[in-house]
Amino acid sequence: MPALTRPTAVRALQGAIGAAALGVGYASLIERNAFVLRETTMPVLKPGSSSLRVLHISDLHMTPGQRLKQHWLRELAALEPDLVVNTGDNLSHPRAVPAVIQALDGLLGRPGLFVFGSNDYFAPVPKNPLKYFKTDHKKVHGDPLPWRDLRAAFTERGWLDMTHVRRELEVAGVRIAVAGVDDPHLKRERYETIAGAPNPMADLRLGLTHSPEPRVLDRFAEDGYDLVLAGHTHGGQLCLPFYGALVTNCELDRSRVKGPSKWGAHTRLHVSAGVGTSPWAPARFCCRPEATLLTLVPTTQQKAATGTDQGVADSESISQ
Repeated sequence: MPALTRPTAVRALQGAIGAAALGVGYASLIERNAFVLRETTMPVLKPGSSSLRVLHISDLHMTPGQRLKQHWLRELAALEPDLVVNTGDNLSHPRAVPAVIQALDGLLGRPGLFVFGSNDYFAPVPKNPLKYFKTDHKKVHGDPLPWRDLRAAFTERGWLDMTHVRRELEVAGVRIAVAGVDDPHLKRERYETIAGAPNPMADLRLGLTHSPEPRVLDRFAEDGYDLVLAGHTHGGQLCLPFYGALVTNCELDRSRVKGPSKWGAHTRLHVSAGVGTSPWAPARFCCRPEATLLTLVPTTQQKAATGTDQGVADSESISQ
């Protein structure tokens, strides 16, 4: 094979640099602001229950000046979900609490549940991207964030803090037994505080965690929870076509990095790819920022529709 001439090599290098620049520009300027609402049906309710519409939001990573994100989040209130679940990492700036509350104002009037993540407690810091390929790398925390102010604002509007708490509530005629843990990414979970089987009479047994660490998912599954909601992974954030996520930033396998899956014989898992990114890594590629509207239905309803109880139905509604 003939060697490349110098002008040909220079043109090839220039082309590669140009393609890389276009990719970075797209990921940082376009896709990270191409918000999408995904819709998924999951068969997790007790037979005979009414369906339940749950809006799952996570990983806002809000800073005060993110107007596009704030506007899109405000539009979600028009969905009028039966229940809102927020699985943490709302903040990326010490003055972001008002922006979060204003963006979620319409949703705060709906029944809501929440747990916090590491970036509710501590500001993000710049890090070597290669560290994401090592789940046991040393974690460096930024300055403390005003998570107590955020918790107070959420609870004053009626949302329930599920950190190391078990509760039972009724939403849209569906009886829910719910429990949550603090962020396993920081090793702050104390599952023993909520351990034990939830009320078997509930129509839905729901577990909440920010980071979907298998050690925590195993405990929820062993206790008989029907559904666990989590965030943290950003869906991989930077993904490759036909391959998917490179990393999950936790011990979860790549096949479950976002969306619905099964965990064990009975428990379903839904991982949100999240709405935001760290301000130190403001890019997404092949992994659009998202919220998910989950339609929870009785298990027998899914069997009747598909002939099996294994599947889930997905669609998406795009909002720019």
